[in-house]
Amino acid sequence: MSQPSAPSSSLVPAATPLSDAEYQACTRRVLDQVEATVDAWLDADFIDIDSHRSGGLLELSFPGGSKIILNTQAPLQELWLAARAGGFHFRHVDSQWLDTRSGVEFHQLLSELASAQGGKSLQFKES
Repeated sequence: MSQPSAPSSSLVPAATPLSDAEYQACTRRVLDQVEATVDAWLDADFIDIDSHRSGGLLELSFPGGSKIILNTQAPLQELWLAARAGGFHFRHVDSQWLDTRSGVEFHQLLSELASAQGGKSLQFKES
């Protein structure tokens, strides 16, 4: 899988300052949405992705044994994603989670990585 084209790091905006409560609410909302999407796919018999959540960590287990792990990093106010293609860190910028290296939006990259690991087109969207 090819990596999204990365703009220079000077094009990746600085994080929007959040209070601890705002950060917790934002990351909880993202993890809730991802988990709800996976549950809906399972209920519709679209794809069998198992999810396991423990606090700020959400593990997605794909057919074939690969995993994607989402993890909150409160001290850094980041959201981390680990997948077969590598690890990615996201920071909150103007109501979006953007990769700290490429500037790619979280849901877009999660969709690309999950599609590659799931073997079919999977779309995660912010609701």
